[in-house]
Amino acid sequence: MPGRRCRVDYLGGNGPGARTVVNVGGVTTVTRPRRPVGELLREWRQSRRMSQLDLSIETGISTRHLSFVETGRSRPSPELILRLAEQLDIPLADRNTILLAGGHAPAYPRHELDDPELAPVRAAVRQILDGHSPYPAALVDQHWHLVEANPAIALFTEGAAPHLLTPPVNVLRLILHPDGMAPRIRNLPEWRAHLLVRLRQQATTTNDDALYELLEELRGYPGGTATTGPAAGIVVPLRYRDLSFFSTTTLFGTPLDVTVAGLAVEAFFPADPTTAEALRALSHP
Repeated sequence: MPGRRCRVDYLGGNGPGARTVVNVGGVTTVTRPRRPVGELLREWRQSRRMSQLDLSIETGISTRHLSFVETGRSRPSPELILRLAEQLDIPLADRNTILLAGGHAPAYPRHELDDPELAPVRAAVRQILDGHSPYPAALVDQHWHLVEANPAIALFTEGAAPHLLTPPVNVLRLILHPDGMAPRIRNLPEWRAHLLVRLRQQATTTNDDALYELLEELRGYPGGTATTGPAAGIVVPLRYRDLSFFSTTTLFGTPLDVTVAGLAVEAFFPADPTTAEALRALSHP
C-alpha cells in the first residue's frame, strides 16, 4: 500500500466558495476566496429554489434569523450551519467550506480510498464487484472517473481508443466518445439522452463546475437525437453489440466522509435471457 498522503483539499467544495488546490514541491496548499458564510448559504438556498420562508418552515429557524445570517448581521453556530446544510442537501465538501467561512472547523474528513480508515468501504465495494460477475460493474467517483471494476467490464472497454483508457478514465467520456463505446451502442440516441439528463441533474444538485464542463463536452459529441414520446419497456436499456443491459446505481447511504459520499457502483444486468447466457459463456470459455 502506498505511503500515507497528507490531504487538505477536503476543506473546500465544488459549489459557491470552492477552493483551489495547489501542489508545489510535494506540499499541498489551499486557497479559498474570502466569501462570507451568509453569502454562501444564500446562494445554496437560491440554487435549491427555496425562499427564506420555505427554509424557515423546514428547519424551524425564524426568517428574521435567517435574514441576519445571510446578510452577515449574525454569526451562525456550527450546529446551525449543519442544520441548514442538511436541509439544503449541500455536498459534504461544501459544508466544510461553509463551516470554515463561518470561522469553524470542518466537520467531514476526506480520506484516500486506500487509507486504513476506509478499509471496510473497500471490502464492501470489492464484495459487490466480485459478486456481480459475470456481469459488468464498476466503481466511479463523483466526477465519473473509474476507480475500480470487475473483469467483466472489459466487454465495454474492448475496442476503445487507448487515449480513452489512460487513467484517469472518465466513464461517461468512454461511453459517448466516437472513439469509445458509442459506435457499438445500437440505441445510442436514447442512451446518450439518458446519460446527459442524469449528468445535468447531478451537476445541478452539486453545483460542481467540473460536472458542468463535462456535460458541455459530452453534448458536443455526435450521437443523434432520441425520439420523443413515451418509451417502450420498463427502463432505458443499453443495447451494446448483440447484447442488452439495464443498469443500477448503488450509493453509500449515510456517508460522513467526502470521498465515500462521491462513490457509486454502476452495475449492469442482462435485459434478456440471450444476454445472460452469452455473459455466462464468456466467463467460462
